Amino acid sequence: MRVRVVGAGVVGLTSALRLAQAGHEADVVAAAVGHGTTSSVAAALWYPYRAYPEADVTRWSATTYRVLRGLTSDPSAGVRIRRGRELFREHTPDPWWREAVPELGRVAGDRLPAGYVDGYELSVPVVDMAVHLPWLRGRLESAGVPLRTGRLGDLAEAFEGVDVVVNCTGLGARELVQDGTLTPVRGQVIVVAQFGLTEWFLDQTDPEHLVYVVPRGDTVLLGGTAEERDEDLRVRPGTTADILERCSRLVPALRGADVLDRRVGLRPGRPVVRLETEVVDHGPVVHCYGHGGAGVTLSYGCAEEVAALVAGLS
Repeated sequence: MRVRVVGAGVVGLTSALRLAQAGHEADVVAAAVGHGTTSSVAAALWYPYRAYPEADVTRWSATTYRVLRGLTSDPSAGVRIRRGRELFREHTPDPWWREAVPELGRVAGDRLPAGYVDGYELSVPVVDMAVHLPWLRGRLESAGVPLRTGRLGDLAEAFEGVDVVVNCTGLGARELVQDGTLTPVRGQVIVVAQFGLTEWFLDQTDPEHLVYVVPRGDTVLLGGTAEERDEDLRVRPGTTADILERCSRLVPALRGADVLDRRVGLRPGRPVVRLETEVVDHGPVVHCYGHGGAGVTLSYGCAEEVAALVAGLS
């Protein structure tokens, strides 16, 4: 079938790639690509953050885990397996997404930083999006999938010359399909030069002022914030200083790290991920958006389901 994917974040690109692999004639159109996408700002630590429903998210996350683990054999994909710890200030049960990972242990008491009483320890994929997004675009180019930039005024425009549209517009679905359930969740992050860190750290004690330290290849990403209904894309110097201080308390070696960049992105928050087929006046649409803070974590799993839904239309 002729399929047009709208959106060039990680969800759109993986969906287009999977559709091409399934034999469809796919193309991509997007208002923003590369550094202009929310995906480019992501810490891209595999973690089902702010994404629901739980059963579906666990399944999609497990698939993505397996795919990303397989990509570690290709250095050009920008994927590494990193061991790390999520830390808690009170005793905490296993996470609801436990079945998505092959192993999950508890942090031994002597390895808990001061002030923490519990923690998970596990190995998960970490994706360097500055590498992985261009890698995905290269895979699409090799598969004959063209990508063009352009902002659609409405969904009807997307149907020109194709049989099916796949809507991967993230927060843009508020306007494209008038979805009022989407909520922007502002995230500000800092990129510092790598200083030999191999372990990631996460603390969600304060749900709005998160602490995460994610080592990639040549850089380490620090975060962050989760500010609902805040669409300000400007970097706030006070927030930068606050993130550095919070992260340095957890990882003291960060003090004096070389700051390379400061960035802001808007997560597409939604009560549940929308992944379903809808038939509109111009034809069938497969919607795939509302991944919250887990776009990378759900991407390849959702792409599989997108391809299955498109196959069901033929």
